[in-house]
Amino acid sequence: MAHILHIDASPRGDRSVSRSLANQFITEWKAAHPDDTITYRDLGHHPVPFVSEAWIAAAFSSPDQYSPEMAEAIRISDELIDEFLAADQYVFSIPMYNFGISANFKAYIDQIVRAGRTFAVDETGYKGLVHNKKAVLILSQGGLYAEGSPAQSYDLQTPYLRLILGFMGVTDVEFIYADSLNMGDEARSQSIAKAESTLKEVALR
Repeated sequence: MAHILHIDASPRGDRSVSRSLANQFITEWKAAHPDDTITYRDLGHHPVPFVSEAWIAAAFSSPDQYSPEMAEAIRISDELIDEFLAADQYVFSIPMYNFGISANFKAYIDQIVRAGRTFAVDETGYKGLVHNKKAVLILSQGGLYAEGSPAQSYDLQTPYLRLILGFMGVTDVEFIYADSLNMGDEARSQSIAKAESTLKEVALR
């Protein structure tokens, strides 16, 4: 039995392609793995706070030095990190904005990438502290940025997510793309159908 952390980052509702695909994936996953448990977080509609001065002060102080403001700022971070660490697998649906990730997902990343909790630093450099986890990332993109495409270099979403998850120790990452969404009805339909097929295959493993 595994525990899944499912996060949606799109601020859209029913019109969100990334949300729709993630929901389909979770439905398929539940059918194939009925004993697994799922925690859901909606960053698109309920964003987490940005890192603040109080957060930074708390992250580099001992709890006995916390002011009430510091304690509250780091409480949210601790809650998110505990939730992140409790999961065996992640299902994150993330739209591309301006060639990268959305601000609300970046705010989440900034809350959970924390020294002493999800990474450490020693004389040899950085060490990820999150191990034996898997991630399925469902990315929606308006253009086509696949490897070998003319616009590949514009995709700052994929390399950033691979790097930041790997930085914490999560290296078993599968990317599933719904791309070409703004490149005409035919290209859009074909891309969504391909993503749906891939998601089904992954869910049934």
